[in-house]
Amino acid sequence: MFSGSIPALVTPFRDGAFDEEAFRAFVEWQIESGSHALVPCGTTGEAATQTIDDHFNVVRVCVEQAAGRVPVIAGCGSNDSAVALVNLQRAKDSGADAGLMVPPYYNKPSQEGILAHFEHVAAGCDLPIVVYNIPGRTAVDISVETMAKLAALPSVVGMKDATADMERIPRQRIACGGDFAQISGNDYLALGFMAMGGKGCISVTANAAPKLCADFQNACLAGDYARALELQDKLYPLHSAMFCDTSPGPAKYAVSRMRPDFPTEVRLPILEPREEARRTIDAALEHAGLI
Repeated sequence: MFSGSIPALVTPFRDGAFDEEAFRAFVEWQIESGSHALVPCGTTGEAATQTIDDHFNVVRVCVEQAAGRVPVIAGCGSNDSAVALVNLQRAKDSGADAGLMVPPYYNKPSQEGILAHFEHVAAGCDLPIVVYNIPGRTAVDISVETMAKLAALPSVVGMKDATADMERIPRQRIACGGDFAQISGNDYLALGFMAMGGKGCISVTANAAPKLCADFQNACLAGDYARALELQDKLYPLHSAMFCDTSPGPAKYAVSRMRPDFPTEVRLPILEPREEARRTIDAALEHAGLI
């Protein structure tokens, strides 16, 4: 259902407020550059520091600007199962094509609790769900066995894997089936992930390098791994630079180097990248031939 280069979009803020004009232009640039789908209001979109109304206003604007040209997968996660269901329903009401959903964070549920959470949400709303496994942020890991049970739910169509555990990919492919969309959540591992049966990457780097990331994914999907390796070598320093300071500060700065009208403002407790980090990002953009 979803594949290719899928940027986890940053959210532009200006003087503390959502900059809708800058965001619409940014979404348009992403689509024109070949991005295959869009993720508004994920972690990189600073969903954690937006009100629910602001969050789904951003989703609505993304859907409007995309106008059906590419799918929109809206961030929907919560540590409260009832709120997660409301979020998924609001994503559906906003016109999103799917919801991206982490397991409940902070609560540290058991594997049975994770399964019950997704069963509750899926039973209450039929919008397709992409499960997002990122133990480094949620403090819980979805086992391969639990993922197979989630894949059996009719509305769970894929997963974003940010575990950095490459050995899981074939295990999950066998457990969940080849049609279940495994999507990488780590840009720097996307080449190996795709070669082992992945369908795409929900990418931070694609914020600043949408065409290169789309070209890379197109090469992988076509089985042209020589071309993909060439593009990986160009992009690798930028993949690393996106986390040389707390995300999404580096991504916003990188976008501003490509689009000077794009604001770099972030919301506390995130800070804008330090000068040393900015030099690292500039060097990576130069290596990729973008500046």
